[in-house]
Amino acid sequence: MSWTTGAFFFVGGLLAATVTALTGDGVGNRAIVFGVALIAVLTGILLYLMGERMPVRAHPILVSLGTVLITVAIHWLPGNTAAVTLSSLYVFVACDAAFFFSTHVTGLEIAFAAVCCMVVTGTREHLHWWIGVIPAGVTVVVGVVVAILARMAAEADIDLLTGLLNRRGFDRLLNAEIAKAGRFDQRPALVLADLDRLQTINAHLDQPTGDAVLQQVADTWGDLLEPEQTLARLGGDVFAVLLPDTTEPSAVGLTDRMRAAITADCSAGVTSWQPGEPASMLVSRADVGRYRAKQAGRNLTRLESGQRIALAEELRRAIAEDKLEVRYQPIVSLPFGGKLVGVEALLRWSSATEPGLGPNGAIRAAEEYNLIADLDRLVLRRACVDAARMQRIVTDLDLTLNVNVSGLELADSDYANRVRSTLRGTGWHAGQLVLEVTETQLEAESPNAIDNLNALRDTGVRIAIDDFGTGYSSLSRLAAIPSDILKVDRSFVAAITADSPAPPLLGVIKALSNALDMEVIAEGVENAHQAAVLADLGFSLAQGYHYSVPRTAQAILDELTEQRGVAAHNER
Repeated sequence: MSWTTGAFFFVGGLLAATVTALTGDGVGNRAIVFGVALIAVLTGILLYLMGERMPVRAHPILVSLGTVLITVAIHWLPGNTAAVTLSSLYVFVACDAAFFFSTHVTGLEIAFAAVCCMVVTGTREHLHWWIGVIPAGVTVVVGVVVAILARMAAEADIDLLTGLLNRRGFDRLLNAEIAKAGRFDQRPALVLADLDRLQTINAHLDQPTGDAVLQQVADTWGDLLEPEQTLARLGGDVFAVLLPDTTEPSAVGLTDRMRAAITADCSAGVTSWQPGEPASMLVSRADVGRYRAKQAGRNLTRLESGQRIALAEELRRAIAEDKLEVRYQPIVSLPFGGKLVGVEALLRWSSATEPGLGPNGAIRAAEEYNLIADLDRLVLRRACVDAARMQRIVTDLDLTLNVNVSGLELADSDYANRVRSTLRGTGWHAGQLVLEVTETQLEAESPNAIDNLNALRDTGVRIAIDDFGTGYSSLSRLAAIPSDILKVDRSFVAAITADSPAPPLLGVIKALSNALDMEVIAEGVENAHQAAVLADLGFSLAQGYHYSVPRTAQAILDELTEQRGVAAHNER
């Protein structure tokens, strides 16, 4: 806006000076016109230098100033022909206002220019006011046409339901804001929020009711924001807020006020831009925050700080140089006295940047910085290679390999193809692979997740619902989820003590699994008493420290070969 208005001032000033220099003598004052031209040129240069720092509210005043300068120049310009010629500069005013201002302000600016054109023409000696009808009419017509075309173009960036920017318009604005932040050393923040129960409203009531909720939310949040803060609807029930040059705590505080201002539950992720990172990384990190807010119980705000660049770079190098480790925790058969029937692959990584960082922290950093696809691929490939080696050496071992999958990765439409490619490359059989997805992740996933799960099951891969019992299950939704195994959360197993009976919910979960024809794995078994109670309840599979801590593939292989009396060191 500043550069365009500045260009109109600069070019208009040069044209006025040129016409003044070329026109002959007559009634007027060349000095005044040259002065006006100089003011216009200097204003144009100032606007170019100010750029984004020029307040938006100042631009209508500047356009009105341009109209006044043109009017003064026409009044004092020697020669009537030159004066009428210079009146064509009013078109600059109409174009500038029509492209950038609201319909109301545009109408006022164009009307002011048209009136000035006719009035100043009438003040010239030997000219009548109606001489200005033609340039004034051209100004009005050009302004109206430009306004219509500008609004047609803007509609491609506008969400028709709420009147907010849509994803395309917001992406354009976000890239421009990041470019500005890089030049002026600013720190914009981004908020991604969605309504937790809109699908339920649409399903149980109707679509118009859901649309009304979205419009009400948009109006309420719009009233809370400052003029320089931008609210957009990215699609469905997902909203974005761009906050220029702010701190993460301030962004979190505003987000909490936004959530409190509406009656619907809302989950939001907040992050801030860091120098050098693209818009896609900023959006990805905010989306992780939104996703984790849902995991943590919904109707929450989660900050995904942008201050962890060093950790991300360290993790990126570790993935590229294959320096991550994978440990395996045995899954055993309770009816067969703890016989090994499977292993769960678990990520292990020691970070020099954050020495106390655990596996969950590494996964979180990978999700924040768009490294999760590479991390998941590395762990899956390593686990398949190690499991294939165990299977090859211990020939009588019928091993199942359990590998965790990130919810963000599962939502990628190409995820199923990548898993199939890894299985082909490593030789691990699809029927011996179990992918574990947490129950709360499934709630937050797009339809791509369900499509991927169905596609993988068609190839023989089995799906386990991890940490079952801690999310937001309903029996109908659980029956609809493409899955084969339930992994009971360790909190239920921890409740089994020598002084109290088994938690009733364990029996309910076992009965539920029988009804749905699903296997059940009890996690977190710490002692023999817990194992015995689970066996009495009919659980057939378990894992936990009672059987083994997570170990290297070689350690498990050494134990298996020792039990069978087979020396396998030649294949190490």
